[in-house]
Amino acid sequence: MGCLCSKPQGQAPPPLPLQGSTSPPSPSPTPPVAESRKSVKIIPLIISISIGLIVRFLVPKPAKVSMQAWQLFAIFLSTIAGLVLSPLPVGSWAFLCLTIAVITKTLSFSAAFGAFTNEVIWLIVISFFFARGFVKTGLGDRVANCFVKWLGKSTLGLSYGLTFSEVLISPAMPSTTARAGGIYLPIIKCLSLSVGSQPGHPSSRKLGAYLVQSQLQSAGNSSALFLTAAAQNMLGLKLAEQVGVIVSNQWVTWFKAASLPALVSLLLSPFILYHLYPPEMKNTPDAPSVARKRLKDMGPVKREEWVMIATMLLAVSLWISGEALGIASVVAAMLGLSILLLLGVLDWDDCLSEKLAWDTLIWFAVVVGMAGQLTTLGFITWVSNCVGDFLQSFSLSWPAAFAVLQASYFFIHYLFASQTAHVGALYSAFLAMHLAAGVPHVLSALALSYNTNLFGALTHYSSGQAAVYYGAGYVGLPDVFKIGFIMALFNAVIWISVGLFWWKILGFY
Repeated sequence: MGCLCSKPQGQAPPPLPLQGSTSPPSPSPTPPVAESRKSVKIIPLIISISIGLIVRFLVPKPAKVSMQAWQLFAIFLSTIAGLVLSPLPVGSWAFLCLTIAVITKTLSFSAAFGAFTNEVIWLIVISFFFARGFVKTGLGDRVANCFVKWLGKSTLGLSYGLTFSEVLISPAMPSTTARAGGIYLPIIKCLSLSVGSQPGHPSSRKLGAYLVQSQLQSAGNSSALFLTAAAQNMLGLKLAEQVGVIVSNQWVTWFKAASLPALVSLLLSPFILYHLYPPEMKNTPDAPSVARKRLKDMGPVKREEWVMIATMLLAVSLWISGEALGIASVVAAMLGLSILLLLGVLDWDDCLSEKLAWDTLIWFAVVVGMAGQLTTLGFITWVSNCVGDFLQSFSLSWPAAFAVLQASYFFIHYLFASQTAHVGALYSAFLAMHLAAGVPHVLSALALSYNTNLFGALTHYSSGQAAVYYGAGYVGLPDVFKIGFIMALFNAVIWISVGLFWWKILGFY
């Protein structure tokens, strides 16, 4: 069984969209101004602006909320509505809303741009460059093919090989979207097409549909296992600090708390899907030979791959021990990127061409800055107190309140097309609600962050990786929603039962 799907090494794929769009950007010969006008979506623009105007001028301001906080809340709602509805590209919309906040004197210039020096945001930006290094050097592809060679004789074994190879590289490649589009989808498509499993065809169920769903559903647990496996993890803990919840020794604490529930889910997810959404082909005896051929075509491990391995080991080691050594996570990432640039694994053009990283810098900083200012102005405290009083009126214990809030936070994601946008919009408020309801502080912060990873496979637009896998054409939309919901319930059962048992042992409550 031959495979003609291998991609040339040394070439990085184009940046992948963070929003849930599956359409690749199409080249346009029109001038930039004409393209910009064309990109404005009038109806989403009207809706996004109207939401803020209605809140500001038609909804009565609560007596305990200052006018500045209420006005900022209205602008923040318009910002989030625009991130969901996309009247403009997310970076453009975020900058426009930030400009309005400054023009209306809701925020001073220094307050509006204060989050642009946020360490976590720059750590996330640098993580995109690390991801490009994995793809450019072919190291991620090599690791995945090694697991296929070792475990790929059956469809189920093939699925476990792909799943655990992603677990291995995820702590040093903090972009689930890049892992999906740059490494795993090309391998899955190659293996599927080689056995006649074609997208958009009844043969898709032969192999491709199962592998796509298995990898997507497992990716959330891979991202939840390590603090540095996904951008939203680091953002969540930074927002927790703004609310007053400090997680000590973050990397180790995160991993200890996530280890048991995440590993249980990772072990069970491919097996559950194997029976829930079974592939027609149960054995893949030729998959290891395909992987061996791909590895042979790649040749021996190149110098750039060794540099990438050493640099990532250094970065992860510093992320783990950085607190004891007095080295911040972002400084460790800066050191790693500097090594990659100095030794030629990446060049500055690679960084400049990673448009998604710079786009993320803009809109992340805007959302995080506004959320932080809402906390500073007392708005988040007011919301949490109101929700806390409401929950207390039902005489709910903190475990019951914890369950209600976690479920609400999870299923609200049907309204979002990005995990990071969801975190920026709602994490601080929901964390404050947890605290007002008496839920232990660190447990609240970590559980919300883990939850953020698990809803990434809920729909075809719920995350960047979901859009990438859906765009491959192997899984129809009804199956996406059905499997997404069923696996969400499965993960909830695992993380609630195993997680709460484990967290009790660890002393989180």
